Parts: sequence; structure tokens; C-alpha cells
Amino acid sequence: MSDDTTLPAFDARRRRFALQSMALGSSVLFAGTAHAAGMEAAPAPNQNTGPVQQDGLSPRLTMHGLDTWHGTPAAGMRVDLFSIENGQPKLMQTITLAPSGRSEPPLLIDETYRVGTYELLLHVDDYFAERKTELPTPLFLSKIPLRFRITDASQRIHLPVLFGPWSYNYYRGS
Repeated sequence: MSDDTTLPAFDARRRRFALQSMALGSSVLFAGTAHAAGMEAAPAPNQNTGPVQQDGLSPRLTMHGLDTWHGTPAAGMRVDLFSIENGQPKLMQTITLAPSGRSEPPLLIDETYRVGTYELLLHVDDYFAERKTELPTPLFLSKIPLRFRITDASQRIHLPVLFGPWSYNYYRGS
């Protein structure tokens, strides 16, 4: 004793879409399973070595500032490089990032590239002020300190730094 007016109307387009979606999904799963079955297990990452070195580049320290607020390289940002000796920072140099947002030339290279503890200090307050970026005052971030170690002077270290007015992130690249 069913009344046809209470049942939802049959829509052939919805049914076709649902069937096609299921078929596509299962084919992707099937392909992935078949592909995985033919491959050996990936080896565990080696945590004792650094990233793969780029051919033709000598050991060096470089950085790349990326402004996530404007979506551009951090061209013109001032960066101070310190060595940390006996727990105290010692200014080594002050640079201005190139139009690409990179440290050009490298921060440390050849005889200056040594094992040790270092710190970069990014002047993001000045950087945003020079661009007349409208931000609340006082700023949340004014200077960004990045402390790191060079433990093997035969490896190249590149530090990409992504920053905005409220956050930053950096990591070891090569």
C-alpha cells in the first residue's frame, strides 16, 4: 500500500553519475593495488645523512626569503648572520636579499663555511614597513631569529624561509 507521491522521483542522470563515480573510484583503487603489488617496499629513509647534494655546487650556506603575505620573494629584506660562540651571538655580516629573495652571494662559502652554530635574524618589521603594508600595530612579529647548526662542512645547506606578519616556517634544503 504505497503511494507513489511519497517516493522520490527517479533521476536517470543522478544514477548514471553515481555509477560512473563508483566505477572510476574502483578502477583507481584497482590500478593502485596492482601497481603496488609489482613494487618492492620502499627503503626506510636514512636519517644519518643530509639531503642529496646538487651537482657542481660546492658546500655553502644560502637562504631564500618568501613573503607569503604578498605572494612574492622577499626582495630587499635585511638579514643579519651571527655565529654563536660560547652562547653569545657575534655578527658576521648583514645582507639585503636579492630581487629573487635569495642571498646572493652565498652567506657562507669556502673558508667561511665551517662547522658551528649560527643564527639568521630577519628584519620583517622593516620589510613590511618599507612596503607600506597595512598591519595592526604593534606588529606580532618584528624580527625572526633562525638558529641552526652546520655539523658537516662538506654538505650544502639552503634555508627556504616562508614568512608573513603572523607566522614563519623554515627548513633545511640542499
